[in-house]
Amino acid sequence: MSQFGIDIPVEQIVIMPPGADKEEVLSLLVAAVGKNPTVADDALFRSAVFEREAIMSTGLGNGVAVPHVRIPEVGVPTLGVGVSRGGVDYTSLDSKPVHIMVLFAMPLGAEKVYLSLLAKVMLVLRNRALFDAIVACKTPGQVHKLLCG
Repeated sequence: MSQFGIDIPVEQIVIMPPGADKEEVLSLLVAAVGKNPTVADDALFRSAVFEREAIMSTGLGNGVAVPHVRIPEVGVPTLGVGVSRGGVDYTSLDSKPVHIMVLFAMPLGAEKVYLSLLAKVMLVLRNRALFDAIVACKTPGQVHKLLCG
């Protein structure tokens, strides 16, 4: 179990390449999570994530973005984590770069679970020492070890 309150497979953690833009980081993160068997249709999942992001940026500020969807094609809640050392222009609420993206892939009707996980993620990432340690990671395995022990 991760500090976020849900298991995160190391395959769903992505270290973003330097200079990647918002679309690239979302694509890489969606591709990683879309391979999880709980996502029944990865093309529909990709489309839903980008459609949601087009409505309003999920860049919450303080270096964090939480792209999310709740769709019937997701069987059980799963998370993906993207890390960008240099930061990504994510059109965040505070206009600052995003360094950690947590992608929520949720089943339709999982609002309570989503809100509970979101609260946990935001609480954990408020710890600036942990936040900085995650951003400094060079491999998905290092991020996984920090989050999952």
